[in-house]
Amino acid sequence: MENIKEKSYNVNNEMSKRKEAGMETFELVILETSDIHGNILPINYGTNKAAAVGLAKISTLVKTERARQKHVLLLDNGDLIQGTPLTYYYARTDSKAPNPMVRAANALQYDAAVPGNHEFNYGQELLMGVVKESHFPWLSANILNEQTRKPYFGRPYTMKVFAEGLKVAILGLTTPYIPNWEQTQHIRGMLFADPVETAKRWVKFLREREQADIVIVSYHGGFERDLDSGEPTEDLTGENQGYQLCREVPGIDVLLTGHQHRMIAGKAINGVTVMQPGNNGRALGKVVLQLEKQEGHWRCAQKRSELLPVEAAKADPSIIALARPYEEATQAWLDQPIGKIEGDMLVHDPMEARLKDHPLIEFMNRVQMDAAEADISCTALFDNQSPGFPENVTMRDIVSNYIYPNTFKVVRITGMDMKAALERSASYFKTDSGGNIEVNPAFSNPKPQHYNYDMWEGIDYVIDISKPVGKRIVKLEYKGKPIDPAAEYEVVMNNYRAGGGGDYLMFKGKPVVKDVQIDAPELIANYILERKVIRATVDHNWKVIF
Repeated sequence: MENIKEKSYNVNNEMSKRKEAGMETFELVILETSDIHGNILPINYGTNKAAAVGLAKISTLVKTERARQKHVLLLDNGDLIQGTPLTYYYARTDSKAPNPMVRAANALQYDAAVPGNHEFNYGQELLMGVVKESHFPWLSANILNEQTRKPYFGRPYTMKVFAEGLKVAILGLTTPYIPNWEQTQHIRGMLFADPVETAKRWVKFLREREQADIVIVSYHGGFERDLDSGEPTEDLTGENQGYQLCREVPGIDVLLTGHQHRMIAGKAINGVTVMQPGNNGRALGKVVLQLEKQEGHWRCAQKRSELLPVEAAKADPSIIALARPYEEATQAWLDQPIGKIEGDMLVHDPMEARLKDHPLIEFMNRVQMDAAEADISCTALFDNQSPGFPENVTMRDIVSNYIYPNTFKVVRITGMDMKAALERSASYFKTDSGGNIEVNPAFSNPKPQHYNYDMWEGIDYVIDISKPVGKRIVKLEYKGKPIDPAAEYEVVMNNYRAGGGGDYLMFKGKPVVKDVQIDAPELIANYILERKVIRATVDHNWKVIF
């Protein structure tokens, strides 16, 4: 947890002194969730065991805070509606029913939400249904209607006015990097403007025209620089601009962030209190503002922030009851038998699976190649929790290994592009002082990015990590001949990668030969159902040496 303390105050004593002096005071509590990713219940769907996650536990914490405090705002920072088998099953089989995530959020009585990048994964029809069903506004000042240039979701901000006359503005912003990841039809008609320039205009408007006493910016994005030193922690692509918002936009009191799944509290940048509460509902972010009235206007005297973990919280029975019918249908679907694996397709060691050809990765690539009728493919082991496939495969096993609703594209690239992509993947590794292989910190901090290391089928290659980054591909062949840098090759990859996601900008804008519009989990299930028995095989077409 990144819990670097702000200057501490004896808040109660300070406010007591002000009250005794006859000064009017006010305490405002801001609660934040972010990157809930479809987690309502405290369960790990891969293992079907209890886990310290989800809105049911968050609800208990929220109720406790509301019982203690008179003035509480509850805000969601995005990536709410996608990420678990429950939300996938709902989106693909029962999306005419009320959305389970919205039902839970309505029950928690959120004041506002911001669309994150994964809000778009299931398409515009489902997303706009979510907006319509919500009892709270969805805010994004920088996602615009391409024609009118007005906020696409209608509301760039919301204003909360309290009986004491305090005016609190909440401005929503979303990372503009979404077009690099999302399927074109899911964001058709939308324009993603720069959050910093957008914030400069709107924060000034909120301060000067709306006379807001407090301005909260809820930004579905993270920090591109070290919070202490200001040194860049990633390529400054525009995916994360939280540090820039704090430094360049005057008038922000609190910046709520997300997207990177970090645990950040007790930290301020340029006087702006910043917060990020992790992912999956592991913690609730809490910011407390101590306000006092000066010359007829409310001013912030003190600020503090903390993270409230959910481990010790009991799940709210009302939220569990609300989710029960969705959960029962999901569990029945997850336990459906699909087929059998002959041989070993389990992931015993995720690092080993990335150092040499593995049966699970070869299988995933074969599925993509079959669906797209392509003879070159690339895919990834998305995280270190991917278990692989047991002998008897169910839908649970499929969604435990392929955790995104990706579709696939066949992209025409040059040999030079292929080499550049492989070099990007090869930068995933580093060696320590003893010569042992480790993950390059750029792929693990501030957010794990194992999904950005690709493994290929249909070509033969060798990665030598004793070589400098950018010069590690020491063999690259197609059908027994060296890859021609100027020649063109057709490669199937997921839609995220085809858009340049993960800093694979060599793929961005390349011709799309074929678009496979079937989600990966469904594609994998169909492949196994059709064949009934799958042999775990490897052809050893690639390896890592050092």
